[in-house]
Amino acid sequence: MKKVIAIANQKGGVGKTTTAVNLSACLARAGIRVLLIDFDPQGNATSGLGVQGLADEKDIYRVLVDAISLPDAIVETGYENLFLAPSTPQLTGAQVELAGRDEQHFVLRKKIADAAVDFPFILIDCPPSLTTLSVNALCAANSILIPLQCEYYSLEGLTELLKTVSLVRERLNPGLEIEGILLTMCDYRTNLSKQVISEVRRYFGKQVFEAVIPRAVSLAEAPSFGKPVIDYDIRSRGAEGYMLLAEEVLKRYSLELELGF
Repeated sequence: MKKVIAIANQKGGVGKTTTAVNLSACLARAGIRVLLIDFDPQGNATSGLGVQGLADEKDIYRVLVDAISLPDAIVETGYENLFLAPSTPQLTGAQVELAGRDEQHFVLRKKIADAAVDFPFILIDCPPSLTTLSVNALCAANSILIPLQCEYYSLEGLTELLKTVSLVRERLNPGLEIEGILLTMCDYRTNLSKQVISEVRRYFGKQVFEAVIPRAVSLAEAPSFGKPVIDYDIRSRGAEGYMLLAEEVLKRYSLELELGF
């Protein structure tokens, strides 16, 4: 059975795409075949993995509008076990085109279900707002992983996001679970980061991952080279954070695999 995880937050700039790219890369490094679906019209996950120049051939937009199948849109990334369904700016238009379709919120779910592809993990990098695309991703997913920046306003945004998740669960996808809340961009030198971590752990308990992603130069630089951080600087604090996250995810599904670092 495919495990489909939507990586989402209605607030931008919280490390959503960074998490999608680097968690995918770490899981792939552990020997698991992973498909990352770039479901954000900005296409940052696509460029972050060094995949470019496919606008006229393969992208997730063409899958949604029935021009090609999902397997036909999947490309290799240059990293063993890691595959990508790329995004282009055309994906913005899908929101209009899906609006008039029957069961418009379930298009991606059907595409994934119909795809004869062998990926134990499918990760979806969602757009940073509540749109038709975001709802499609939440309807296609088994669970949602929520990156949460260690800042005060992020806590307010988390409340709104959890309301959205509850509505989707109630009306569209009753099987949607919280995969976990991931604390990101943490700066332990500030009291604010420490306070946010304490508050989130107090309110959400085991739903919060033990791994905490630091604010790190390596995580900011790696995308400009089209690389996940474990390839850009495997000894960095950013790489360590995502390796620990991958280990936690694997343990949740009783996959006791050694990360080959």
